[in-house]
Amino acid sequence: MKIAIIGGSGNIGSRITHEALSRGHEVTVIVRHPDKYTLENESLTVTKGDVLQVDDLAAKIEDHDAVVVSYSPGWGPGTDYHKYTEVAYAVIEAAKKAGVKRILNVGGAGSLYVAEGVQAVDTPDFPAEWKEGAAAMRDSLEIYRNEQDLEWTFFSPAFQIGPGKRTGRFRLGTENPVVDEKGKSLISYEDFAVAVLDELENPQYIRQRFTIGY
Repeated sequence: MKIAIIGGSGNIGSRITHEALSRGHEVTVIVRHPDKYTLENESLTVTKGDVLQVDDLAAKIEDHDAVVVSYSPGWGPGTDYHKYTEVAYAVIEAAKKAGVKRILNVGGAGSLYVAEGVQAVDTPDFPAEWKEGAAAMRDSLEIYRNEQDLEWTFFSPAFQIGPGKRTGRFRLGTENPVVDEKGKSLISYEDFAVAVLDELENPQYIRQRFTIGY
């Protein structure tokens, strides 16, 4: 499979890149600063790109089997979180121009339902500093949900995600967080990447959102 990864230098994107290469796929990483990208592999192409430049992006993803979107504008004061929705529109348009049907978007956990009709981002305990970004990610999910032509998947991580081990042992869900025996919603970057490649190789959630946890 030939996979284009937008944001392949980030915490999650870099793990997805490693996992894809380890499985023998061809990977094109599209990043803002290719000069800072140090990974080398005979199956890896690194190219500079602006995800919001639709024609340029379409040219870079043409002839690929799938596009993984692991984009983040950053976090913290002054961050333009509206870029999450702008990127969703741009990627969808670029994929159609390029003739690529398959998109897997790395989303957020804030839109997972923690009670009937209640999403995590709307609860009083949701961290205030994350709320604006999580709400913007939720908006991007709705953009994908309105897309009927492409074979998209929106993948929400567990509430807590960070560096860890690649175990290959986890559980999947759809609209509600997956929690362990202690009620914690956890996943490592490495196992998240495993699930991304599993979904690309053996699609189970076409035009759906899914999530993960131990």
